[in-house]
Amino acid sequence: MDKIIGLKEFRENLPAYSEKIEHGASFVVVKKSKPIFRVSPFDEDDNLWEEVIDFTKIEKGGVALDKLLSRL
Repeated sequence: MDKIIGLKEFRENLPAYSEKIEHGASFVVVKKSKPIFRVSPFDEDDNLWEEVIDFTKIEKGGVALDKLLSRL
């Protein structure tokens, strides 16, 4: 079961909660007693991410956003 924490508590202690999440903990974050989001460890096996383009292959260090947008 997820532990319930307040938004202010989460925001003020983010580094500590981040470490707990990395070790498997999950939290429901509430604001004014209403749930607003859940944080949980990322599951690498879900394959949710797909590389569309690696800008470092185009230019070392990547491509500046303004340069990219000017070509669209």
